[in-house]
Amino acid sequence: MKYTVFGMDIAKQVIQLHTVNPETGEVQRHKLRRNQVLEFFAQRQAALIAIEACGGAHWWARKLVEQGHEVRLLHPKSVRPFVLRNKTDAADARAIWTAVQQPEAHEVAIKTEVQQSVLALHRLRAQLMKFRIM
Repeated sequence: MKYTVFGMDIAKQVIQLHTVNPETGEVQRHKLRRNQVLEFFAQRQAALIAIEACGGAHWWARKLVEQGHEVRLLHPKSVRPFVLRNKTDAADARAIWTAVQQPEAHEVAIKTEVQQSVLALHRLRAQLMKFRIM
């Protein structure tokens, strides 16, 4: 099945989306507020959505998968080479869109809420041990 591919850069308040229409080659950029993103994708057919992996990306991935989209989280080192000039949210979305289409892109598994909670506890314990040793 041929998906429309979206590159999604998440930030604190504004989400940037980058996609290219497969038939016309027209570049489309969307600038959405956080509360508009799920509604935007609910109105779309199933798509491939690429997001640079971070803590919040797992939440977005879980929500988008529930809507029937395919989500791929990309390791930041796979995205970085494709940021061409100025580091802006729109440029990052374009770089994510480009990176997901590369065969050697390193993907990160989507974590559940429980997995993220356990990981946070492990990091907290490691930090406490570091302070204790100091």
